[in-house]
Amino acid sequence: MTFTKHTTETAPEESKELLKKVLDKFGFIPNQDKILAISPSIYKAYNQSFDLFLGKSSLGLLEGQVVIMTTSYENNSPYCMAVHSWGMKMTKVPKDVIESLRNGKPIADSRLETLRDFTRKLIINKGHIDEKTLSNFFEIGFTQENCIEIIGGIAAKTISNYVNIVAKTEVDEIMEQYKWSK
Repeated sequence: MTFTKHTTETAPEESKELLKKVLDKFGFIPNQDKILAISPSIYKAYNQSFDLFLGKSSLGLLEGQVVIMTTSYENNSPYCMAVHSWGMKMTKVPKDVIESLRNGKPIADSRLETLRDFTRKLIINKGHIDEKTLSNFFEIGFTQENCIEIIGGIAAKTISNYVNIVAKTEVDEIMEQYKWSK
């Protein structure tokens, strides 16, 4: 089954404004947004939660991107891995960090690796974190607030991961060079 890809003209009325904002921000509408627009309430919830996580959490942009890429890797979402590889490159994240995340390998920076490992374990253990992992997370300087924010980031990213997996969303042309498979 092919999922409908909406435009600013064909989308449900409640999704049109969000699509226009995305178009203004990027100069194009990514395939993911065209598909998410099918459900205005979920599209709005996704955008709000994702924007709040990346833009307002105490983690900051780089650490937020580590959470997003780790979530997309663990959920095996080729579309989201390509999109966020492209985004990380555009925001000048070091190449070794991007490559580690794309390959599910440890990151050389110990703080970022602790974050990646914590996020990964939250996902694969469905929230059941052992005391050692939690202690390591706090000992390196992360906070309880960070912990809650990571859970929110995982939740937001999982919406788009699952949508793109189910819809078999094609990578946008601008992101072709970042195609990915686990």
